[in-house]
Amino acid sequence: MIVGTVIGNIVSTRKEENLMGYKLLIVKPLEEYNQGKNIVAIDRVGAGIQTEVIVTTGSSARLGLARDVPVDSAIVGIVD
Repeated sequence: MIVGTVIGNIVSTRKEENLMGYKLLIVKPLEEYNQGKNIVAIDRVGAGIQTEVIVTTGSSARLGLARDVPVDSAIVGIVD
């Protein structure tokens, strides 16, 4: 799991059909997780810009979704 801050969103006019209805956000990992790359993650908890979030990556990001969605990272929590 990675902790980071939402810094933007992705707007896509065309995308995989199973991604319809999901919001895609750009997450900047905190310093200790950062390897020079931001993450594009599917939002499962209603996060917004400047929200500190918990991101899971890999095959566990798909678990719990209602349908088979091709994702590699998902926002699964908001840090209080």
